[in-house]
Amino acid sequence: MTGATASRTLADAPWLRGGGLTRLLDVLNRNGEEARVVGGAVRNAAIGLPVAEIDVATTALPEEVVKRASEAGFKPVPTGIEHGTVTVVIDGEPFEVTTLRRDIETDGRHAKVAFGRDWQEDARRRDFTINALSAGRDGKVYDYVGGLADLDKRRVRFIGDPQKRIEEDYLRILRFFRFHASYSEGGHPDTEGLAACIAGRDGLDQLSRERVRMEMMKLVIAQHAVPTLIAMADSGLLLRVLGGVSYLRSGEDTSELRSHS
Repeated sequence: MTGATASRTLADAPWLRGGGLTRLLDVLNRNGEEARVVGGAVRNAAIGLPVAEIDVATTALPEEVVKRASEAGFKPVPTGIEHGTVTVVIDGEPFEVTTLRRDIETDGRHAKVAFGRDWQEDARRRDFTINALSAGRDGKVYDYVGGLADLDKRRVRFIGDPQKRIEEDYLRILRFFRFHASYSEGGHPDTEGLAACIAGRDGLDQLSRERVRMEMMKLVIAQHAVPTLIAMADSGLLLRVLGGVSYLRSGEDTSELRSHS
């Protein structure tokens, strides 16, 4: 798919009908720049699930985002400005705004990025098709990689070559299973994705225990955690993962984890 889908809009999404987000989009969508809601908010809204966080992508450079936010009376916080991210606080509500990017180098944990203006290129650098959706101020959904079709089928699928996506960040192995547990209907994981996860399992050793632990904590509270953990065990990955994690807290953090995508 090379452009916007004509069959899906989020015009009725409450976060596009007023409030801080619409004010932010109005500020960023002018003078040749464009901003859209991206990622989890679009994914969840498209299938009627609650939206916990709203992230924004923009063609504007980080310095321009800070300038426009300040002039509008918002509070810009340079939380990750070297990677293109500025958190804009409006009436106490934070919105993460990130400039469009393309990867220059990756080492399995970190990526060196360059800023860009190509929405399709930015979408293709993401992990899964269902996470690469974006929506404009009018609610129109843009889908460059078949994410809506996969979302309708409750299928978690890597964008492009699964092995390449995993080599860019080996945490994507665990994210593959976590998103499968959250958004599938409990069936077998995507065959190509599963094979790539098994082939790339040695890369898990590069990850910190904390990153692994946090991802697994999100997985075990997902709707279809049990069949997903069984799939991980059958593929020889579960023991590999748990061998590097000292413990998994299951009670005190679950309410916080359920709100994160």
